[in-house]
Amino acid sequence: MSPPRWLAELDAFLLDLNRASAAVILPLFRGEHGIENKSAKGRAYDPVTLADKGAEAEIRRLIAERYPEHGVIGEEMGEDRPDAEFVWVLDPVDGTRAFVAGLPVWTTLIGLRFEGQPVLGSIGQPNLGEIFIGHAGGSRLVTPAGERPLKVRKGVTLGEAIIATTDAEGCFNGAELAAWRQVRAAARLARMGCDAYAYAMVAAGTLDLVLEAGLKSWDVEAAVPVLAGAGGLVTDWRGEPIGREGGQMAIAGDRAVLDEALVALKRAAQ
Repeated sequence: MSPPRWLAELDAFLLDLNRASAAVILPLFRGEHGIENKSAKGRAYDPVTLADKGAEAEIRRLIAERYPEHGVIGEEMGEDRPDAEFVWVLDPVDGTRAFVAGLPVWTTLIGLRFEGQPVLGSIGQPNLGEIFIGHAGGSRLVTPAGERPLKVRKGVTLGEAIIATTDAEGCFNGAELAAWRQVRAAARLARMGCDAYAYAMVAAGTLDLVLEAGLKSWDVEAAVPVLAGAGGLVTDWRGEPIGREGGQMAIAGDRAVLDEALVALKRAAQ
């Protein structure tokens, strides 16, 4: 089936959104980014910066100017027409803790729903000059030097796999942590702290499996089309398509790796 006519136009607009948000974020990275703690629970720390707020405001402004009939759901500014035919789902700085620490693994996540389903998405890392963008028809990496297609790594067993999660001790509950440890023990190599940049690395074929839990819709929806276009999978911990509300997530390049991991993950599935 050929892509719908509107897809190319919105793909180009998605690149514009990434560049506009980067212009807001980059001057604040490793600078005076104005940190606030959104959490009121004891010692819990949920930072938000001027970059988060400013980038989301700019993305929303451009969407309203170009497509006033579209809806928007964003981490920082809530919902506007969430039941519209087209709905943009935004996380202007995913990995704010990495941003605050000056580590270039934070990303800008911008996804688009059509009739309730994720159809187009991007994972942008402007400090590295990278935009990973895709849909079911294909995914690509866009850089100042040009573009190249994205393709996941196939033919890998869990024993050969490179896996990742953001913060096993901080993000997983008891059963989830036990499942992660079982998968990690079987894998060749595990990395932590990369947030959504790890999703992009699965699409690029350098990581094989990413496990997360406690996600919101804006944490994952942008990644679904990028992985689909690169030949990968995004499921919950039962192996089913991930819901719009996030929750537990497995991103895999190869079905065989995912199936091996699911042996442990299903015991902690919610």
